[in-house]
Amino acid sequence: MAGLACHWPVCRGIAQLAERRSPKPKVEGSIPSAPATCKLPQTVFYKQYMSQQNVHTVGSTADKLKLGLAALVLLAGIVAYSMLADQPTYMRVGAFVAGLILAFVIAIFSDTGRRVFAFGRESYNETRRVIWPDRKEATRMTAIVFAFVIVMGILLWVADKLLGWVIYGLLLGWN
Repeated sequence: MAGLACHWPVCRGIAQLAERRSPKPKVEGSIPSAPATCKLPQTVFYKQYMSQQNVHTVGSTADKLKLGLAALVLLAGIVAYSMLADQPTYMRVGAFVAGLILAFVIAIFSDTGRRVFAFGRESYNETRRVIWPDRKEATRMTAIVFAFVIVMGILLWVADKLLGWVIYGLLLGWN
């Protein structure tokens, strides 16, 4: 079954889809000479494609206990905030923040917590590498978006009034 031609959009990559429309018929991978193919039968490929999602679950019992304990400590902070209703606000907020910090510290020592913390750190580093537009460019882009929205709103309003006039005025005779 290896080498079957696959006509699923999922199976073909972007480059292969572009090859399909290649104006040079003698180029390898274009339809006339050698079509791009899947290596696996369609059903196996579909199952394999669907199972390649990066879903991480809590694996060890120790990690489950750590995350459960973190959830209980967070819940205790929330309950402490509610139970200290007659105390000053700084004590109530302090109890909640203490529960939040302690739950965070407990969770960070689990494998899942380390992955979440690493993801957050990588996301922060990625946003630092982004080249943000300066004020002038951001203002210009915002003005373009507003102008486009206004023009489209006017066009849709005109189309609505025109269709209303055609349907109600001409076809149905309602005024």
